[in-house]
Amino acid sequence: MLNYKAYGRAIEAYAELLTDHDKQLSAAQKSAIQGHLAFAYQQVGDSQKAERYYLEAIASSPNEDAQQVLEYAKTLAGNGKFQESQKQYERYLQLKDKQPARSPAMAPVTGPRKEAIRYRLEYLDLNSKGEEFSPAFYRDGLVYVAGQKGGATIETMGGGGSGYLDLFYVPNRNNLKVASLINADGSSTKVTDNRPKSRQTVGEDSYSRPTANDSRTVPNFKDGISISEGLGYDGPKDDPVRRFSRTINTKYHEGPATFSRDGLRIIFTRNNHNNGRTSKSAEGVTKLKLYTAVQQNGAWSAIEELPFNSDEYSVGHPTLSQDEQWLYFASDMPGGLGGTDLYVSRYTNGQWGRPVNMGATINTKGNELFPFIDEAGNLYFASDGRKGLGGLDIFVAGLTNGQSVRYVEHLNAPINSAQDDFGLITDGNRGGGYFSSNRRDGNDDIYRFVRESSLFGCRDLTIRVYDTNTEQPLDSVNVLIKAKGEGKPDRTLMSDANGFLRICLEGSNSFTFQASRDGYITSTVGFTTRSLTDDQPSRLEIGLIKPTVAVDTIAVSGNNLVLTATPLTHSRIHGVIMGARDRKPIEGVTVRIRNECDRSQREYVTGPDGKYMFDVIEGCDYTLVASKPAFGTNTNRIKRLPKKTKPKEVSADLRMLSVGDVVTIDNIYYDMDHSSLREDAARELDKVVATMRKYPSLIIEIRSHTDSRGDADRNKVLSLQRAKAVAAYLASKGISRKRMATLGMGESQLVNNCTDDVICTEAEHQRNRRTEFRVVEIK
Repeated sequence: MLNYKAYGRAIEAYAELLTDHDKQLSAAQKSAIQGHLAFAYQQVGDSQKAERYYLEAIASSPNEDAQQVLEYAKTLAGNGKFQESQKQYERYLQLKDKQPARSPAMAPVTGPRKEAIRYRLEYLDLNSKGEEFSPAFYRDGLVYVAGQKGGATIETMGGGGSGYLDLFYVPNRNNLKVASLINADGSSTKVTDNRPKSRQTVGEDSYSRPTANDSRTVPNFKDGISISEGLGYDGPKDDPVRRFSRTINTKYHEGPATFSRDGLRIIFTRNNHNNGRTSKSAEGVTKLKLYTAVQQNGAWSAIEELPFNSDEYSVGHPTLSQDEQWLYFASDMPGGLGGTDLYVSRYTNGQWGRPVNMGATINTKGNELFPFIDEAGNLYFASDGRKGLGGLDIFVAGLTNGQSVRYVEHLNAPINSAQDDFGLITDGNRGGGYFSSNRRDGNDDIYRFVRESSLFGCRDLTIRVYDTNTEQPLDSVNVLIKAKGEGKPDRTLMSDANGFLRICLEGSNSFTFQASRDGYITSTVGFTTRSLTDDQPSRLEIGLIKPTVAVDTIAVSGNNLVLTATPLTHSRIHGVIMGARDRKPIEGVTVRIRNECDRSQREYVTGPDGKYMFDVIEGCDYTLVASKPAFGTNTNRIKRLPKKTKPKEVSADLRMLSVGDVVTIDNIYYDMDHSSLREDAARELDKVVATMRKYPSLIIEIRSHTDSRGDADRNKVLSLQRAKAVAAYLASKGISRKRMATLGMGESQLVNNCTDDVICTEAEHQRNRRTEFRVVEIK
C-alpha cells in the first residue's frame, strides 16, 4: 500500500489500525505499523510526525530493528537534531552486525542498475608550477585560488606551504586552453607542451610587502606551518588569467570563494585580518574567517565578517545555494564529529542564522572540506574519512529542504584518483565542470571534466495502471514507451494482473508512456530521468478513464428511427493546445488542472493532436496550466459551473508562445512616411501589454516594416522610428524597456508583391506598413 497508493490514504489506514485495533495488535505488529506510518509521513513532508512515530515504533518493538533506528536517525537529522541523530546512528552501527537482515517492510527497493560513468578530463593550460585549485563559477568565467608551492592538502584546509594564496580570475572559461586530454579509458593525449612557468613572484606585488606578522598566519585547522611571504602576480597582457580584485586580495590568504547568482555579492575565505588588524587564537594561531563584500560601480566594497566567525577556530570554503538561502562551509569549531565538518547556515530576517552541523550522514571522524551546492540541490564535498581511492576523494550528497541528507555517493574514477581530489563545481546534471587534484607532479591543478555517458545506465521504474473511477488495478493494458532521441526504438509492455509493469529506463532522457485498453480513453503521460541524482527507483501511476458519453443508440418514434445520445455523467473541460503563431497542435505539453475547492491536482500530457480532457465537478473553480520547455506557461481560470445545471462540456483551447515566434500585431499600421501611432493602434497594443504582464519573463524584439515606396535607407530609419514608437507606448503602460528591443526592417520583408515599380492599391501597401514582435526569451 505504501508503494502504490497515495500516502495520504496510507496515513489514514494505518492511523485507523492503531486507533481501532490497538488492543488486538501484538508488539511486533504495532511496531511495524508505526514504522509504516512514519515512512508515509516522511513521504508527504511531515518530518515532525515521522520522528514521533519512528520513536514509538522503536519503543514498542520487542526486538531492536537496525533499519528503523537508521530511518529515525535520518529523520532527526532532517529536523535539525544532529546530536540526537548522531547517537541513533551510532546505535544503528552497533545493531547492524547483530541484525544484518532488514525488515522486509522497511527495506528500500533496489536502486538503479548503474554502469560505470565515463568522463573525459582536460588538463588546463592555466596551471603553473605553483598551486591552482578550488574554482568557482563567476559570470562567464572562473575565479580560483592560486599560490606558491605547498598545496591544498588537508593539513592546510585550502592551501599553504611557503606562499600566500590569492584569488585569480579567468573572464571567459570557454576560452581556456587545454594542455592535454585524459580520456575516458585513462589514456592521455598531449595537446600542447607550453605549460607556463610559475606566474607567481614572491614579494613583487605592488600593494603589499612581507611583515613580521606574516609568520604563523596559518590558513588551516592545524598549527605549526610558517608562511612568511606575500604573493604577487604579473602576467603577460595577452594572458587570460588576471588577479581577481585588489580590494579582496591582500597580503594574507584569500580563497576559496562563492558568489550570488547576479554576481554582485561575494563570500570568501581569508585569514583573521580585518580593518588592518590581524587577530590570533589563544594558541597564537591566525585562523580562517568568512567575509562578504558587494560590488558597487565595478569595485568590491563593504567587506564585513560573517557573524559566526571566531578567533578560536577556522571557518572557510563557502558555497551558496541557488536561492541564496543556504550557506554551506567547513569548520573545525567545537562540537563537530571529526577534524573538520561541514556546516550550514540559513539566511532569515536579513541575517545568517546559527550554523548547524550537517550530521553523521555526511561528516566523519576525518575531514570534510570544499563543499559545492549545484542548482539541483546536490552537495559535492571532499573527505578523507570515507572509503575512497586515496587521500581526499570527492563525494556527492542529495539534500532535501536544504539540509536533510538522502544519500551520499562516491564519484567514480577518473574524477577521483589515488591522490587528493577536491573542490568540484558542476551543473545540476553533472554534465561537465571543474575540480582540483594533485595527481600530477604533486601540484594542485585545475581540471575540466566532461561526462560522456549518462549518470544512470539504467533506472528502475514501476508503473501502475488503474481505473480512475474505481481505483482498481487494470490488467492487460498496452503501454507504448517512446524514448526521446534518434535511434531509440519504441517498446510495448502489458500490465500484469495487479496492474503493474516494470522497466529499466535509460538515464538522462525523456519518455512518453501511452496506455491503451478497449473501453477506456487512451492516456499519455510524460516522464524524465534527467536531473535525477538519487539512488532510489521511481514509480509512476497512470489512470484510465472510461468514456462518459455512451455510444449513440437508436430509438423508434412511429415509423422513424431517431438517434439519441446518452447524456454526460460529469461536466468536462476539453480543448487543444496550439502554437500562438501557427495554430498547430503542440505535442508533449503538460496540462495541469487544479480544483480550487480542495486544491487537488491532475495532469495530462498532450499527444500529436494537442488535445486534453478533464472531468470536473460543478460548483468549483478550476485553474488550468499548460507548460512545456521553451514555451511560455499559459494559465487560465475556469469559472465554476452552477451545481444545479446538467453536466456540460466546456471548450478551452490554449495558445502558447515559444522562443522564436514572430507574431504580427493586428491593425498596427502607419500613414505613409509617418512614424507616429494612429489612434486605432492603442486597442491592439493594449493586448501586447496584457501579454507582457501575463508572462513577466517575456523579452521581445519589436520589428517594424515599411512599404517599398521611397528611398530604402530612409525606410530603414523610418521603420526603426516606428518600432521605437511602439516601445514607448508599451513603456508608458509600465512595461520595462529592458524587456524590449527595437529593430527597423525597412522594406526588406514585404508580405506581398508590392515591390518597386509594381502598381498596388493603397490597402496593399498598407499591409506592408506593419509591426510584429519576436519572442526572444520566455519562461
